Amino acid sequence: MKKNLLLLSFFAATFSFAQNCSQLFISEYIEGSGNNKALEIYNPTASAINLSGYRIERFSNGSGTSASGGVLNLSGSIAANSAFVIANGQITTTTSSPACDPILQAMANQLDGVYPAPTYMNGNDAIALFNGSTMIDILGKTGDASMTSSSGWGDEFPYDGSVGAVWTENHTLVRKASVQIGVSTNPSSFIVSNQWDSLPQNTWSNLGTHVCSCISGVSDLVNSVSFAVYPNPSADGLFSISSSESIEFIEVVNILGQVVISEKKSSNTKFSTIDSSLLTKGIYSVRLYFSDASVAQANIIIQ
Repeated sequence: MKKNLLLLSFFAATFSFAQNCSQLFISEYIEGSGNNKALEIYNPTASAINLSGYRIERFSNGSGTSASGGVLNLSGSIAANSAFVIANGQITTTTSSPACDPILQAMANQLDGVYPAPTYMNGNDAIALFNGSTMIDILGKTGDASMTSSSGWGDEFPYDGSVGAVWTENHTLVRKASVQIGVSTNPSSFIVSNQWDSLPQNTWSNLGTHVCSCISGVSDLVNSVSFAVYPNPSADGLFSISSSESIEFIEVVNILGQVVISEKKSSNTKFSTIDSSLLTKGIYSVRLYFSDASVAQANIIIQ
């Protein structure tokens, strides 16, 4: 009987852990100039998720609490395999604090509150996503004393910005497509390059859509490449592609494996708009061939 109870306890403990593709996570982080700040939350599941009970907390300067960093309670819902955007809500400019770009605000599903709201982050603030009392994802590290004097987390040991390049300040970060679940435990060291790709400051062309291997048909990506195919679904006869690497060739393939669109791009092209007006409704694969010889693929729905 004791052995059976131990086994039951083991299985209960095992299945209490969240499974991949089962809950929300942070998929994009924009630390732009001025107050051009935004966060993107991704729903990797096959069902819509009501955001009641979810919140974002900012741990200012890597603090152990969010008391001075601000809290935002989320509202609305996120459709299956879709993204939700939160942007800085400041609309007026003062001598010390500029307004957020209205173009960035127009992309948001929800605007953040007044200072010190979470989207006033400046590189050395940890950002955490909670569902009730449970932390389900974190970017950065809380209780990190090194952040009181550092501008952010870097890409070289000891990852506190003292060596190498700082990634969390003045950059856009996009979660790698291979990530299927958030970080639910405060890390001993935050190694930003493990799960994030870095794009230049004030890049938000792929905000509102996220490529994730939780969706069938998305290939494993080379770690150095981030890309987005949007809007998805596409209903106006056009869709766009943006990438962190130069695109040499684009193919659109139907469910029969036939190439229905083929375009060779000029050198250093990182953005392209595809005319899909002649395609029938359905699911297509978009294949991207990059200048570094890597290849990636994502599905798009044409309506």
